[in-house]
Formats: sequence, C-alpha cells, structure tokens
Amino acid sequence: MLYLLKHKKSMSTVNAYAAQSADTPLAPFQLNRREPGPQDVEIEILYCGVCHSDIHTARNEWGATMYPSVPGHEIVGKVTRVGNEVGKYKIGDTVGVGCFVDSCRECNNCKTDNEQYCENGNSQTYNALGQDKKTITYGGYSTHIVVTEHFVLSIPENLPLEKVAPLLCAGITTYSPIKHWGVKAGDKLAVVGLGGLGHMAVKIAASMGAEVTMLSRSPAKEKDATRLGAHHFALTTNDESMANMANSFNFIIDTVSATHDYNEYLALLKTDGVMILLGAPPKPSEVQAVQLIFGRRSLVGSLVGGIKETQEMLDYCAEHNITSDVEVINIDQINEAYERTLSGDVHYRFVIDMASLKNS
Repeated sequence: MLYLLKHKKSMSTVNAYAAQSADTPLAPFQLNRREPGPQDVEIEILYCGVCHSDIHTARNEWGATMYPSVPGHEIVGKVTRVGNEVGKYKIGDTVGVGCFVDSCRECNNCKTDNEQYCENGNSQTYNALGQDKKTITYGGYSTHIVVTEHFVLSIPENLPLEKVAPLLCAGITTYSPIKHWGVKAGDKLAVVGLGGLGHMAVKIAASMGAEVTMLSRSPAKEKDATRLGAHHFALTTNDESMANMANSFNFIIDTVSATHDYNEYLALLKTDGVMILLGAPPKPSEVQAVQLIFGRRSLVGSLVGGIKETQEMLDYCAEHNITSDVEVINIDQINEAYERTLSGDVHYRFVIDMASLKNS
C-alpha cells in the first residue's frame, strides 16, 4: 500500500512552468507525474534554485532540448507520499533532489557511489530520459515531483531551506572536486569567477582551512569575496599582479563558462598543482603543453557528486553553517531572473518560492 495524506488528493497532474520553444518565455504548464511506486517518494516542492543550466536548456543553447521543458534541479521540499518499500523517509520529512533522479545502478561507477558518471547514462532531473529510455523527465519548476528513494536526499533543518536549495547543484559541484583532490588546511587555492559556483567554492574551501584567493576581472567583487571568506583578491586584468602570482597555487578552481585563456591560469600553479574546470565554455580552448610539462601540472574537470557524497556535503554544510547567498523570487519572475542572471545581476543564486506557483 501507499501511505497517503488524509485528503488523499491525486498528484498525477501538477502545475509547472515550462519553456515551449527556444525563443518563447517560460509560462504556466501542466504535467503528469507518475503515481508513486513501491520505492518512490512523492515530494511537495517548497523551493527550487535557478541554475545557469536551466537557461541553457530552456533556450536550447546546448542543442538537445526536448520541448516542452520544465527546468529545475535544486529542489527542496516535504514528503507527501511514500511507497510501501521506502524505509528511509516518511511523510513530512524535509528532503531534496539534485541534478539526477536515476541511473542504471549496475555499472562500476554506480556501484562505487559515482552515479553522476553512470556508464550507461544517468537520468538527469529534467530534459532527459528515464531509465526506460522513453519517459522525459521534468524538473523542479513544478509543485510536486516523484523520485525513487535512492536519489532523494535528507535535508538538515537547522538551515534556511531557501538557502539550502542551491547546494544541490552549486554546493556539490564545488564540494566534490575539493574533496576528491584532497584540498586541506594550508593549501593555497584560487577561485576564478565569483558567481553561483564561485561563491560556494570560496565558502567551502575557506571552511576547510585553505588559503583562498579570488581571481576576478571586476574590482567591484573584492568586498563580496572578502565577506564570503576569501583571504586575498587579485585582478586578472592586472598584468603585474598576474606575473607576481606565478607558481603560487596548489589548486585553481575555474568556474567560468565563457571562453577564456586557460594558459594564463595554469602559469599560476605550483609544481604538481591542479587546475579544476567546472565551467564549460562553448568553444574548444587551446592549451599549451609547456604549461603542463614544465611544472608537472594537471588540468582536470569535475561534474557534480554522487548521492552519497551529496548527502555528505549537505551534512557538512549543516555542521559548518554554510548556505548559498540567494534572492527569493516568485515563479512569475522567472523570465526576468533569467535575464538578470545573464547580466550578472544576482548575488548569487535566484531561488523560486514554489508557493507562488500553487497560489497563482
């Protein structure tokens, strides 16, 4: 049997906001959610963060959008129904959903808690196919979502939920490489780009004892970088400053998705230094081999974390009182929020109060 709320309201049809094409604004939409199966958790969405990936997808900038598209993969909400085989969650629990909602669970990566690198293709939270390779996924710009228990996360309730939502993408995207490459107290780490990802990289790395330098093109970012925990600030447009930082850092976390020169940052790494790419520029970047060879430097990339690591990140952030800096909006402000995100007018993540969708 399914454990239901007293009103037993069917949630098969839910309200949402969707993009119907690449050049039309997001607008109200209704979609069908599956009835919860034995291992499923149904979630009433309270908050959903707005990621730059949402904009890329809504506007088909990556060329693979399946319309209508309902974005959103930074989801926090309350459990409303659970299947009879669900053992971890109960009605009323505060839970989250991140960037993917399923995977094959059989490949080596899935079995080692790296579902984000599922060899058979995981199912992204939106604009993807479920593991049946037929069902299109719809994301968190909606009132409810149904997700298999394994891919649901426990949300610590000692933090403001609207500020927790972006941790499900921006938080884990920065936490995962910091943990994987073993950043530790005393390491010198630079962050390139102070946006949704960059501000979380500064907070998390500083909390782990790293000496953090913010690298930016904008002098206006210095005050915020310091507030967020950066120990130093340097302008990448200042040639003298860049020259003085040569061979300075153990790690560089590059969050920039615009086309830029990797070589000028590689030169800032110490011997055996690692530059970690989190942003994905639209065009291929030329890397000079000598920047890697003369210094035994590494240029690497990282995606989000697996479910186990994402839960670890949430628990870590709860313990250290780390959240995202957010601006809460109503769902009918989403198109304006997209434009403001593209112009850099957000510090540092928009989060939708989904009550505004239920009440609209």
